[in-house]
Amino acid sequence: MKTECTKQYSSFQALGRRKVVADFSGGTITSDGGGLLLREVEKRSGILHRFAQCFTDHRDQRRIEHSVLSLVSQRVFGLTLGYEDLNDHDQLASDKLLAVMVGQSDPTGSNRKDQRDRGKPLAGKSTLNRLELTPQDADSQHPYKKIALDCEAVDNLLVDLFIESEAEPPEQIILDVDATDDPLYGNQEGKFFHGYYKAYCYLPLYIFCGEVLLCARLRTADNDGAAGTVEELERIVERIRRSWPDTQILLRGDAGFCREYIMAWCEDNGVDYVIGLAKNNRLKKEISYELADAKELYRCSGSASRFFKDFRYQTLQSWSRERRVIGKAEHMAKGSNPRFIVTSLSAADYEGSSLYEDIYCARGDMENRIKEQQLMLFAARTSTAKMHSNQVRLYFSSIAYVLLQTLRRIGLAGTSMSKAQCCTIRLKLLKIGAQVRITVRKVWIAFAEGYPYRDIFTQALLALNRLPVRY
Repeated sequence: MKTECTKQYSSFQALGRRKVVADFSGGTITSDGGGLLLREVEKRSGILHRFAQCFTDHRDQRRIEHSVLSLVSQRVFGLTLGYEDLNDHDQLASDKLLAVMVGQSDPTGSNRKDQRDRGKPLAGKSTLNRLELTPQDADSQHPYKKIALDCEAVDNLLVDLFIESEAEPPEQIILDVDATDDPLYGNQEGKFFHGYYKAYCYLPLYIFCGEVLLCARLRTADNDGAAGTVEELERIVERIRRSWPDTQILLRGDAGFCREYIMAWCEDNGVDYVIGLAKNNRLKKEISYELADAKELYRCSGSASRFFKDFRYQTLQSWSRERRVIGKAEHMAKGSNPRFIVTSLSAADYEGSSLYEDIYCARGDMENRIKEQQLMLFAARTSTAKMHSNQVRLYFSSIAYVLLQTLRRIGLAGTSMSKAQCCTIRLKLLKIGAQVRITVRKVWIAFAEGYPYRDIFTQALLALNRLPVRY
């Protein structure tokens, strides 16, 4: 007769007269229950399916257990849930809920052929890293790394997803362009010490339209911050105009993008622009009377005061023509604060102060979008040795952002989280404690009873369910 052993508990400090004991018999528990919302987004948008199609799989299909779609989905879902490292996936390979999100037909992993991986429905880090480390020119003859990414296809996908997100062609779109630093701590290919950031880094270029990501290009830091902007704009604008020929396109950037070749390209291709202009003595002299008036008004009122002046301006050498400039003459507690922008928009259509305050200043929101990618979706995790591999990592982060932004745009519209950042969405909607039970006919997910954001979660799911399932 089998002896029934006494269960072992871990004891904690008592709560009054009650003992506090615990063990590990709770069954399959996950902290990522809300990730099912992302699965619903994917079923309706096909973002991951289309991203997976950008890869060419040279592996022998008779000998593999994980398709490219499965690997791509696992990696992107992992980023959205906060798992930034490939090392994390050695533990996540046994995660049944992530297997459900990825679409594994056997979420328990009981049918795995390899005895070492029995019970692990997903891939470990050694398999996943082939997505990143495969050279662009790899083929079926490469001994190990045979999953090559077509970077041009990913670039086009980001633009296509933006176009498809609009039900009708908009009258105007604003393309925000900016660069940021991506610190490096090893001997990565292309590393360079940047004097402004005082660190070895990459200098990625981002282009957004509102909250929508259109371009994430990894660059070395030994070039001007605006380098490559025209090349990116050429392909993006051409693709947008193919679908929206009558839409006005406006480029917006800080003074780092006030370059003759950028403004000239915009003027030659019918793209308007509002770009910051670095101040100099000639410009400050142009608004000297306005600066004096602002100073006097500040002295009388004690509050920050500002005046605007609209004038024509041309540099002594670098500009090919005269252009419209708006100067802001401002005086604050810390003293004079002159600022300038240059634009192709006419004074008849756009009044100077409104152009500066309502249109140009709104570009600051793009910095929040960059922070979401860099800090919350780990775009700065570019620690592989090769530049191409780090660009692939940036693409994974970009697709993770697009997936979460789609959830925000569709599922969270009209809720108190419609403007929530990615980390807030992750914390409040995706990180839900749940029990997972898998039977022959069903996958049972029992969410935590005390979950405080149930109403928003339910509303998001209802909004997603109104859309047709396509994948």
